Amino acid sequence: MGQYLPIFAMLVLALVFAAVSRVVSQLLAPRNPSVPKAAPYECGIVPSKEPPERFPVKFFLVAMIFIVFDIEIIFLFPFATVFRELGGFGIGAIVIFSAAVFESFVYLISKGALDWGPVKRLQRSDIVSPSRTTTTTVKRVGLEGRAPLTEEAA
Repeated sequence: MGQYLPIFAMLVLALVFAAVSRVVSQLLAPRNPSVPKAAPYECGIVPSKEPPERFPVKFFLVAMIFIVFDIEIIFLFPFATVFRELGGFGIGAIVIFSAAVFESFVYLISKGALDWGPVKRLQRSDIVSPSRTTTTTVKRVGLEGRAPLTEEAA
C-alpha cells in the first residue's frame, strides 16, 4: 500500500487545487455580463446570421487521420526503444497493430478523406455552354446588405 501513497497524494493535491481554484474564481472574478461579451466572436467579424452550411465531412476525416497516426506514434516509440528485448512476440504484436492502423487509414482514404477540391474530369470544350460565367455559376455567400462590387472598386 505504501507504494501507492505518492499517487494518492498527487490525486488529493489535484482535487484540492481544482476546488480552491474554482472557489477563488467564483469569489474574485468580475461579473459584467453584456450582449457583446456573450456574442460569438471569430476574427473580428460579428456574425449576422447562422453559417449557410455545416463543416464538410472531410474535415472530420482528416481529424481522424491525425488521431490515428498520433496514437500510432505513441505506441511505436516505446516499441522502437526496446524491440530487441521483445523478440518474436513483440514483432508479431507490432505487425498486428500496424495492420489495424493501415486498415483504418485505407478506410479513411476510401471515404475520400484526402480528396480535396472538385473532382478533376476531362472536359471537352464543346460540352460547356458559353452562357456559363462566374456570375451565373458561382454562389455568392454573405453579400446581403452590401453594395455590389463595381469595376472601379476592383
